[in-house]
Amino acid sequence: MGRTILGAAAVSLDGFIAHEDDSVDPLFDWLVGGDVEWSLSEHGHYPLRTTVASRDFMQAVYAHIGVMMIGRRLFDHTDGWGGTPPAGQHVVVVTHAPPRDWAPAATAPFTFVAEGVDAAIATAQELAGDRDVDVAAGQVGGQALRRGLIDQVVMNVVPVVFGTGRSFFGVPEGGAPVRLGDPTRLVAGDRVTHLLYDVPPESRRGAPQVA
Repeated sequence: MGRTILGAAAVSLDGFIAHEDDSVDPLFDWLVGGDVEWSLSEHGHYPLRTTVASRDFMQAVYAHIGVMMIGRRLFDHTDGWGGTPPAGQHVVVVTHAPPRDWAPAATAPFTFVAEGVDAAIATAQELAGDRDVDVAAGQVGGQALRRGLIDQVVMNVVPVVFGTGRSFFGVPEGGAPVRLGDPTRLVAGDRVTHLLYDVPPESRRGAPQVA
């Protein structure tokens, strides 16, 4: 089984992945203004332009993505990328109400899971096999982290302060803090700093409980 990686294309210094209306300006500037063109998709879809340092970090972290896992909000905002996964070979969507009239539904490699985050992670891992699962930041990703289902957290931090917006870790549900160590990778790009954190065993499901 591969890793489950929580991340987003970018996050503001104060922890937001989008404005309240889902717009992202200027968070994605680092993805389009560089000198090197590349793509996370094996088929070359959705080309990006960054510095070499950013490309190398992203391709190293996401080299083995098999499945993306997202929430219904991101699915609706992107219209499911027209039925083509932006990375990996399959997309799992967590939703209480699967779409009834989505045009690509008959052929797109998308699976809709109505039983919640735990069931969606299990479905994504089964589809991914020995490849990794990329879990989108936000409400779904935050729930997965707090439930001990995430192995690594990736934050591409952009030097801008939003003040309000959609939180990288979603709306807190209470409970004990999830403790991470120092970043295992730290790379400076152009208008972005890339951070990779390993989630320690005691913060993952199956960890021994302390009395």
